Amino acid sequence: MTPAPAIRIVPATEESLDSISQLAGVIWRACYPGILSAEQIDYMLDRMYALNVLRDEITSAGIHYDLLLADDELIGFASYGLAAPATFKLHKLYLHPEYHGRGLGALLLRHCEEQAQGLGARKLVLNVNKNNSKAIATYQRCGFDIAKSVVTDIGGGFVMDDYMMEKVVI
Repeated sequence: MTPAPAIRIVPATEESLDSISQLAGVIWRACYPGILSAEQIDYMLDRMYALNVLRDEITSAGIHYDLLLADDELIGFASYGLAAPATFKLHKLYLHPEYHGRGLGALLLRHCEEQAQGLGARKLVLNVNKNNSKAIATYQRCGFDIAKSVVTDIGGGFVMDDYMMEKVVI
């Protein structure tokens, strides 16, 4: 019997950004077909996970990235930061599909909630694609409610058609 991997959550560094970008590509190409077109997946990956974008987020935009490691292998990540006084925004939370169903996404989400509380936030918000029923169900199991519908033009002829979900974290 193979022992369970040692799971750790650690802060990302600039040296982690290439690995985050690569993992995002694997996850998006595995999880988003049927939700987004291949063209929109490529467009959004280029727009959100280019190394200069990630570097700017962690060095200038006040966005934190944390890595989820299994035996030192990157299997997931989250990014977050304060969006307004007492409101914490979860920008990204992704887990390699091979690790779905093991409670690791919920573990990473609880970590983000603890970070929010540590920064004095009372509410945690996130956006999720309206057609991503698996993620929506996960967030609802973790205590999030749908607060509103948001459609955002992201250029290139594409929109993000999301629900904003929120949870009180006090």
